[in-house]
Amino acid sequence: MATVVNARKALAINPLKMSQPLGGAMAFMGVDRCMPLLHGSQGCTAFGMVLLVRHFREAIPFQTTAMNEVTTILGGLDNLEQACLNIHKRTGCRIIGICTTGLTETRGEDLEGDLRLIRRRQPDLAEVELVVVSTPDFAGALEVGWSKAVAAMVGQIVRTTALSRAQQINILAGSHLTPGDIEEIRGMVEAFGLEPIILPDLAGSLDGHVPDHHIGTTYGGTTVEDILAMGASVHTIAIGAQMRTAAEILEAKAGVPFTVLDRLTGLSAVDGFVRLLQDISGRSAPPRLRRQRSQLEDAMLDGHFFFGKTKVALAAEPDLLLALSCFLTELGAEVVAAVASVESPVLAKVPTDVVTIGDMDDFEQAATARGAALLMTHSHGRMVAERLGLPFFRVGFPVFDRLGAAHQRTVGYAGTRDLIFALGNLLIEHAHEAEPGDWALDDEPVTQGGCHASVAAH
Repeated sequence: MATVVNARKALAINPLKMSQPLGGAMAFMGVDRCMPLLHGSQGCTAFGMVLLVRHFREAIPFQTTAMNEVTTILGGLDNLEQACLNIHKRTGCRIIGICTTGLTETRGEDLEGDLRLIRRRQPDLAEVELVVVSTPDFAGALEVGWSKAVAAMVGQIVRTTALSRAQQINILAGSHLTPGDIEEIRGMVEAFGLEPIILPDLAGSLDGHVPDHHIGTTYGGTTVEDILAMGASVHTIAIGAQMRTAAEILEAKAGVPFTVLDRLTGLSAVDGFVRLLQDISGRSAPPRLRRQRSQLEDAMLDGHFFFGKTKVALAAEPDLLLALSCFLTELGAEVVAAVASVESPVLAKVPTDVVTIGDMDDFEQAATARGAALLMTHSHGRMVAERLGLPFFRVGFPVFDRLGAAHQRTVGYAGTRDLIFALGNLLIEHAHEAEPGDWALDDEPVTQGGCHASVAAH
């Protein structure tokens, strides 16, 4: 059990966390024919769009209610109403995802009342889903905003039904999953003959494909019709603790039972996912997955010499931090520094002594004090790596100084295997910089807490 400590500094130095509105908008990006709308100033929207464009390297549909000094004082109803009308008229969108910002939250906008009034005054918007989410950027972080947006979509769109579809299941995907991860999960679920409805589905909208024609909204992802039908599924699998709230709302609203999986990275974690799919489908694991599992076992045997005794510093959103730290520990590495963006119940499960709620400055100080040999965080950690002269592996959001961030896979048997190779090659490349005793190359194979223990159990 890790001890969670809040840095409680007067200011952030090189911030780690991204804002709630950005997380909410990202979740709406995974819905087909959607337009994320930030209810605030133009600057808030522009900053978020820059991060999304740099990370995904795609055209990002994004709109703002463009609040100014006058509307901030008098109220933003007219701006919100006009924005919804213009978006619907110009794009023909199916859903508008409205995320608040610090500006409107501080003023205290009555958004639910505003939307009811807009509905009465604008019958043309009857065919458009207007989903509003409270995402003040002065609290929480990206993961929190994402969680709230998914919970709002489930709560406001899903319909109850007495009928169920025997092979249909829901997958609630956390913000720590890339489009590549989601595609891997979809393939694993479909291998058992199941039909997944994935929400949000970034693999459908931000996987890097080129559309045949220009579309003013998101193109691809979960359709509104799919969200409406989620109540007919036989089971919901929530990936990441951040998805628990949405799963609970879905169960309360439509009676769909759920299972929360903390992570899908690592042999034991993926085995648990496969067993769950076997129980739901009534089928055994297909040969392809059995082959991938065997390949992962071999990759663990090949890679544990380079991971054993390696001291790693991690900084990420809570669910990603837990997944990566458990994976590294299972390979024999030691997580000596762990920094999270926001508090979460899962942080107590991180296999290290202390988890700090802090920023990149806390990350750098902890990595230096505890002799880290590998750094893992998003692209804003590159300056820390340069100052410390340590190998640096980019994970999370944003990753803007490397290509292919959206296609990075860290889940499933295949994704875990790819992660072992990518990290292992980075460690091999920097092996000449390691201090004596940091490596297990000339020692006996690492077994305690490493891959041999996991392989032997199977």
